[in-house]
Amino acid sequence: MRFVKGVAASIAAASMLLSVPVLAVPGVSSSVPGMGQAEKLRRLDIMLMVTGLRCRTTKDNFNAEYGRFTTAHLGTLNAASRTLKADYAKRYGAVGANRALDKLSVQMANQYGQGHPWLSCGQLKQVAGSLAQMRGVEPLVAAADEVLDSGPRRLAWLR
Repeated sequence: MRFVKGVAASIAAASMLLSVPVLAVPGVSSSVPGMGQAEKLRRLDIMLMVTGLRCRTTKDNFNAEYGRFTTAHLGTLNAASRTLKADYAKRYGAVGANRALDKLSVQMANQYGQGHPWLSCGQLKQVAGSLAQMRGVEPLVAAADEVLDSGPRRLAWLR
């Protein structure tokens, strides 16, 4: 129960970032059908946050790496959240947008609450650490394409 409360608190805290005004994220092509760049970045962030909470009691706790990732990419992550919220507002209206974003966050928390389907806590620690060192939108979108994809693969950029 404490884990669920921690996840809910983290999602609530992360959703507050949606109200921070930031610049729009420039477009990058998407390899995941139907998922735009902003949604991929939001999903990447939520996946790392939720799995980080799950892994925090293991030897591969990566909260420090996740913290460095969010610090390094705060502007990009905020811009993606703002872009996603604006897109949802166009589709569903203001109230519907908030509902859709909440639904996305809950869906992601449920999906990754039991862990990543093919990455271990140790591998996720490496992912978060590597992403914290990368700069720009393009590497984050490419990483999202790889780690949010449906099957295991060797992450060439992961060292």
